[in-house]
Amino acid sequence: MQLNQYIEHVEDVYTREKSVDVSILRLDKLHPIVSGNKYFKLKYYFQEAIREGKTTLVTFGGYYSNHLHAAAYACREQGLQSIGCIKGLEPKVLNDTLKECIKYGMELKFIPPDSFAEFQKEFQKNIPPEVMMVPMGGYDARGMMGASEILNFDEAGSYDYIIAAGGTGTMAAGLLLKLDCNQKLILFSAVKNNHSLHKEIYALHENLIDKQNQLDIQFDFHFGGYGKSNQILFDAMNWFFDQHGIPTDFVYTGKMIAGFYTLLQHDYFKNGSNILLIHSGGLQGNRSIQPGKLNFQ
Repeated sequence: MQLNQYIEHVEDVYTREKSVDVSILRLDKLHPIVSGNKYFKLKYYFQEAIREGKTTLVTFGGYYSNHLHAAAYACREQGLQSIGCIKGLEPKVLNDTLKECIKYGMELKFIPPDSFAEFQKEFQKNIPPEVMMVPMGGYDARGMMGASEILNFDEAGSYDYIIAAGGTGTMAAGLLLKLDCNQKLILFSAVKNNHSLHKEIYALHENLIDKQNQLDIQFDFHFGGYGKSNQILFDAMNWFFDQHGIPTDFVYTGKMIAGFYTLLQHDYFKNGSNILLIHSGGLQGNRSIQPGKLNFQ
């Protein structure tokens, strides 16, 4: 796969004013359903499941989970049964994400939020032999190694900053693992008060703690928390689309864009910096937004 074909240059009044060179890696274009970082994070789970003759994939996520949505579709394509364990009580009306998970053949199990973490932990201790378990967000070494391949293109080493949105930290760990010593990763947490994220990222590989000076996690651009949004976020997403024709999602990439331009305007980056934004996909989640909020719905 030639990832550099998905790189687009981003130039506007703000990038010119601050004299930075900005590009965006459009992982959202990889696949209509299994898009963005999910293509990478799920790769080695599916390879292992098929190699070992597993029949069922069990995974975990929230109501708007791009991970669940992608996993459900990929399981159908690979002939695997799928079970999605949802953090939350069963809603009276399912959103489009969950409806499509069911459409792709995924059985949904709703787990109360206060027992969700323990449920996943206990399941991991007693995984049936026919089951491939994928933790929430693909969080383990297999998800991390898949995510590290996002930077498998020749130009990757030319960027001073790699910028992405984060949830579980799986993709961030993969990106950080791949960075050259002169590069920095800026991660915008999509989850409110997710201050254990540093620890969770470093836990995925023994070498990552040595790269802690190359990681900057921004915690102030969650816009209310995971899956939350407001008009300020929509305005940032609409402006970016009007300027560049690139849609973002309100759960992850929209928050990254809003955060990046805030840092840019506050002189975070040195003049002449070469910057790569990672578009991690997830556009399907925008269907839950009230019509008229986004210019590109």
